[in-house]
Amino acid sequence: MATVFTRIINGELPGRFVYRDDTVAAFLSIGPVAWGHTLVVPIEEVDQWVDADPALWAHLTEVSQLIGRAMVRVTGASRAGFLVAGFEVPHLHLHVFGADDMGGYTLRAIDVSEAEMDRAEAALRAALRELGAGENVPA
Repeated sequence: MATVFTRIINGELPGRFVYRDDTVAAFLSIGPVAWGHTLVVPIEEVDQWVDADPALWAHLTEVSQLIGRAMVRVTGASRAGFLVAGFEVPHLHLHVFGADDMGGYTLRAIDVSEAEMDRAEAALRAALRELGAGENVPA
């Protein structure tokens, strides 16, 4: 059975995508710990990060860095938080979020309106285009 992330990636469930290439997709978390919280997910179903092919892992972290740069740009946060947890969905995913302290690392969801989710999606897409990733940013 496909994971919920595979179903999002395949368009069976809605997702707010900010990045996609042949091996990685990035979309906003439905349980954000901060405004713009994004999940970077391999298209291939890999359960745990330690099971990922090293080349895939390298690409996931490269895309996460790019998302992190965009995150700092649009949120004004002092840092981009990065976390691998993986208990919620058995499909490798990297959490990227703006952070000014360790508070976001608890992964406690905050309430973000649909309008704010739309604004975060648009802002991250614009920042990613400015950072040169336009070919991988959905229209």
